[in-house]
Order: sequence, then structure tokens, then C-alpha cells
Amino acid sequence: MLRLGLLLVCLFPGLALGEAALKDFEGEPRSIEEFTGGGQWTVVMIWASDCHICNREIHNYVDFHFVHSDQDARMVGISIDGWAGKTDARDFIRRHKVDFPNLIGNAEAVADWFRQQSGARWVGTPTFLLYNPSGQLTAQQVGAVPVEIIEDFISTSDPRSKPNG
Repeated sequence: MLRLGLLLVCLFPGLALGEAALKDFEGEPRSIEEFTGGGQWTVVMIWASDCHICNREIHNYVDFHFVHSDQDARMVGISIDGWAGKTDARDFIRRHKVDFPNLIGNAEAVADWFRQQSGARWVGTPTFLLYNPSGQLTAQQVGAVPVEIIEDFISTSDPRSKPNG
């Protein structure tokens, strides 16, 4: 069985870590690539329902998504509550009126997925990843990130926002 697992990891590394790590709240396997690219920046927030900072700051990211989703950027959340904590994660989403897409995975699988995406060790929640409009990971940050910093980063990094000279 171990050999089969190693073979699957070697043949399908994205499926073994990234694809299987994340599900939607109906239990369907999902990939972050479904939400990135397409001409918009994508801000991914890794959160937990019992994270005090996540609970305190989530409204800022809900507002960011509301302001930007029809224009230049969108939010996607990833809960580390795992399938066993799905009810707590749903309560977090309902309590904070989170209207952007959210996926769920257990902490270990999300840590592996994060390492695969960023090459860095996952530290904790909240953690943010920023994908450019082409779907490439451009930045990552542990801890709350003021939306003004995200907006400034996007405006200075996006060639579409620079005046023609």
C-alpha cells in the first residue's frame, strides 16, 4: 500500500496533495486553480473558525471582495477545520456573512498544499496567498493583512493600472 501511495504522489503530485487536500462544502474535491487566473487577482485566505484574528478581521476581507470582485480581484477562503469541523466552519461563514467561495481541508493537508504552492512552511491562521491575473502565486503573508496593503500591492504590481508612458 505504501508503494502505491508513493507511486501516486510521483505520478500525480497535484492530486496527491493539492487536489485531495481541498473540498467544497458539499464534499467535492476542488483545486485552487479553479479560482485563479482569468484576468483577476485572487486573494486566498487560510482561516480557522476558532482563530481569534480570523474572527476579528474577516469583515475586512468580505468588504474587499464586495468592492473588488466585479473589477480586479476576488477572495477565496480555505478553512482548516477539516471535514469533522465542517459545522463550525459553516457557522463561521454564516455568522460573518462570508459571501466569497470557501473550501475546506484538515490542517495537515492544507499545510502540505501550502508547502506545495509556496515552497514555504505553513505557520498558522490567518495566512494569505496572492495570485496574479495569470494565476501565478505572487505573494504570501502570515497574519492579518490590511486590505489597503493588498490594494496597494495590486495597483503597483498590475501593469494594467500603470499609466501609458
